[in-house]
Amino acid sequence: MAKHKTNSTVAATTTSSPSSATPHRPSVEQEPVTSILKDGDIPLNTSSLEWNPDEEVLAALGYKPEFKREFSLWSTFCVSFAVLGLLPSFGTTLYYGMGYAGTAGMTWGWLVAMVGIQAVAASMAELCSSMPTSGGLYYASAVLAPEGWGPFAAWVTGWSNWLAQITGAPSVNYGTAAMILASASIQDPRYVPTQYQTFLLTVCLMWVHGAMASLPTRWIARVNSAGSTFNMVALVIVLILIPAACDRTAYGLAKFNTSSAVWGDIYDGTSFPDGISILMSFIGVIWTMSGYDSPFHLAEECSNANIASPRAIFLTSAVGGTLGWFLQLVVAYTVVDIGAALNSNLGQPFAAYLTQILPQKIVLAVLSLTIIAGFAMGQGCMIAASRVTFAYARDGCFPFSNIWKHVNTRTRTPVNAVWFNNVIGCLMLLLIFGGELAIGALFSIGATAAFVAFTTPIFIRVFFVGNRFRPGPWNLGRFSIPIGAVASAFVALMVPILSFPSVKGRDLNEANMNWTCVVYGGPMCLILIWWVVSARKWFKGPKVNLEHLMHGREGGGHQVIEGKDVSGDQSSASNQDEVAGGTPGKRDVGEVKEASSLGS
Repeated sequence: MAKHKTNSTVAATTTSSPSSATPHRPSVEQEPVTSILKDGDIPLNTSSLEWNPDEEVLAALGYKPEFKREFSLWSTFCVSFAVLGLLPSFGTTLYYGMGYAGTAGMTWGWLVAMVGIQAVAASMAELCSSMPTSGGLYYASAVLAPEGWGPFAAWVTGWSNWLAQITGAPSVNYGTAAMILASASIQDPRYVPTQYQTFLLTVCLMWVHGAMASLPTRWIARVNSAGSTFNMVALVIVLILIPAACDRTAYGLAKFNTSSAVWGDIYDGTSFPDGISILMSFIGVIWTMSGYDSPFHLAEECSNANIASPRAIFLTSAVGGTLGWFLQLVVAYTVVDIGAALNSNLGQPFAAYLTQILPQKIVLAVLSLTIIAGFAMGQGCMIAASRVTFAYARDGCFPFSNIWKHVNTRTRTPVNAVWFNNVIGCLMLLLIFGGELAIGALFSIGATAAFVAFTTPIFIRVFFVGNRFRPGPWNLGRFSIPIGAVASAFVALMVPILSFPSVKGRDLNEANMNWTCVVYGGPMCLILIWWVVSARKWFKGPKVNLEHLMHGREGGGHQVIEGKDVSGDQSSASNQDEVAGGTPGKRDVGEVKEASSLGS
């Protein structure tokens, strides 16, 4: 590629001598990221020549900073843990976790599932350290895919991830609304919630979360820190309160179920063999644990992102998986009648379970804690989804992308993306009027779509890039490929399992069918058709929004840092060489050359 620069040399600081311009600061090419601009060249706005490490990493990935970095490791973890929402997630998905395989699926089944889930989380964290952008998995798929396949890999990953993200807040808020109305039924048994009331209450929660997600970043960080802290405190309280206040003796039963029954009895909740039933019960685990990707999407708002964000991903999965298993044990050892809990008139299995073992006042107290935690979880889902939509709109994935990628000048947050997702989520909630199985599709879509998106770049990294991958500062070392292989195998097994109906043969009809294959598979088929017919001609994958030499555009008042090889050799590896594991030479930013005209 030809470079057209003028011969005038300007200093990188206010002094006129290039030697006074932070002479030993490393070039952006030395940043620990997988994808870099060709030759390490990045533009600087003429009004500000200072770049902090996070800005250099993002520029090396091809994007300019657009957010304030007001998230720390703790606040990023808090958003992720709030999206995880162990207590409300468990309460919302108890129908699947306990209903398909009983207490055995809740105890050792959870542990088996967590092996695969933690492998996915660890591999994702490694990708995040290498490519800390809000595009996340979609960006990683494009960078790591074989030559010519990057746009298609990004297209599939991006749309699958987006489907998972936009179902998050509606499904969580639906579960929260159901718990609120179930609480009203417990207080007044004459009250029976209607579908219309559930719909309106859920939409109300969506609007409130939309308003909150439109606030400035620092406010969002504070709100989510408080919400996540409450989530953790509430979970600990419930873990202590349920076994302490359990009143099974009122039924003439022992205070707790026996270990042989808890770990050995498999509830006959499906028409499939016990092993398949256990695997089907993993939908509760997978949906509950599908929020740990949030730090990836918040990487452009996090300081020290290529270390803090992957740590938040790994910690969210590890801590969430451990505490979630404890909650499973508590319920498995105290449940009285699984069938009665699943088929209660309350319409909410967790609420029905609580009424079996606790006095009414304590039931309402536990539900209140769960509802508040669910509210915080829905807020976290709304924030994460808006960042994904912004990142994809920035690369032109959606119709009217120019609208959805706009960052509000007052709040410095993607407000348009927030409300774009909100409207689509409210439309999805019309599934409430189709019954429990119809609205239940939101949960199985979220689990399937999320893990397809999670694993696509991991699969590419393991089976196509291999040892040529250039890791970031947080990495798995020699265990990277084996862990990635376990993650890929786990998801390859679970995607079809999550589409199984609970019955088969003559008992299967439209009323008890698993609609995941239609509601997820249908849109994905349309997206693939769109690719073949049109998108392959214009969609080129993640694109940078900086004026730099790769694009061969006019400089327009920007300046380009020209990396200098300490040894005197100014040649450098191309972008593809870096992806393939090429190690850049020692480079130093010694001078800034004015670029009045940049061409290819």
